Amino acid sequence: MTIELAVAWTRRFGDDVRSEDAFGMLTVDVPPELWEEALTFARDDLGCGFFDWLTAVDELERGFAIVAHVHSLEQGHHLLVRTIVPREDPRLVTAIAVYRGANWHERETHEMFGVIFDGHPDLKPLLLPDGFEGHPLRKEFVLAARVAKPWPGAKEPGESGHGAPSRRRMLPPGVPQDWGPAARQSPPADERRSPRRGASTGEAPAEQPARRRARGIDPEGGDV
Repeated sequence: MTIELAVAWTRRFGDDVRSEDAFGMLTVDVPPELWEEALTFARDDLGCGFFDWLTAVDELERGFAIVAHVHSLEQGHHLLVRTIVPREDPRLVTAIAVYRGANWHERETHEMFGVIFDGHPDLKPLLLPDGFEGHPLRKEFVLAARVAKPWPGAKEPGESGHGAPSRRRMLPPGVPQDWGPAARQSPPADERRSPRRGASTGEAPAEQPARRRARGIDPEGGDV
């Protein structure tokens, strides 16, 4: 069935699309200008009347990959339709005219990645609180939840004030050094450091009394 589907895409769109079999499912890459037409073809000609989901993938310099998964309940096949929108202007025509179920998926994708779906009737926030800034699923977004707000309870051994000292804390990916309320409240790094064991502090280390006696020295300063 996968080969037959691939042939059908080639016959319809020629070299404008590229298809491949991945994990037993056909994945079809189409240019953004053919997005709505490709989804219409999947629905009407290939029988994929069930819309499953739509999301995006941040591919950095390449832009954002928009992926839709559709399924044919009658024939039992399913496929991924995928396109790329540029990072500097992530914009794509809405799929609502083809699949009404894409409404909430496009709202979530707009909210999390910043992709604009032209023709969507209402791209208002779906998951994030009012006033939230940024798009959390973009790779440059700072994952700073545990830096901006203290985490309740101990996260590692020793952080509760009991037990062995904790290892050096690692900041979440993308968080700059010395960022957040915790960094502003903590003392400078040079003040937090304690001298290594045996390191010189400008004073001669005091010897244990038993060791001084073994060397023939009175701990009080006289002769043994």
